[in-house]
Amino acid sequence: MARPARKTRALLQRFRRAREGSAAVEFAFVAGPFLALMFGILDLGLVFLVSTTLENAVDEASRKIRTGEFQTASGTASTFKTNVCNEMSWLGASCASSVYVDVRTFPKFADVTTTDPTTNGAFDASKTVFSTGASESIVVVRVYYEWSLMTPLLNPGLKNLSNGKRLISATATFRNEPYAT
Repeated sequence: MARPARKTRALLQRFRRAREGSAAVEFAFVAGPFLALMFGILDLGLVFLVSTTLENAVDEASRKIRTGEFQTASGTASTFKTNVCNEMSWLGASCASSVYVDVRTFPKFADVTTTDPTTNGAFDASKTVFSTGASESIVVVRVYYEWSLMTPLLNPGLKNLSNGKRLISATATFRNEPYAT
């Protein structure tokens, strides 16, 4: 019995003195958390990039409503959605299936209210309206984009839909310019 214990002790001492693979072992300990952190930073950066891109796209597409160009051309909700997606071209084909548009008019700025577009943690398209209003109408344009998160560790903190996606939104509120129909 003493002999296997001696061999085990000798093996452990030799292992403790060996330094050749220490960098590989240390890297193995650090690599997992480091990669998780890096992917988390990239994922969070992409969420901010999509958010900024969506805000710019909403501003550009809403300008056509504000000037009356959209109404005089008999634009529809799908036309507006296409205008938004054209401004977010780097997202490719996923834009058309991930963007939802809600355009409402109000009699005065004090009456502007927003509603939650989700039901039971899922986006509810039946809660959206498309009304661009007439000349000098007060309009609230809200566009929603469902973004798929890549890093599973960030899902609990970033997801706000039951399907594991993040609902990113952008809003523009303005009074339509006086225009002739």
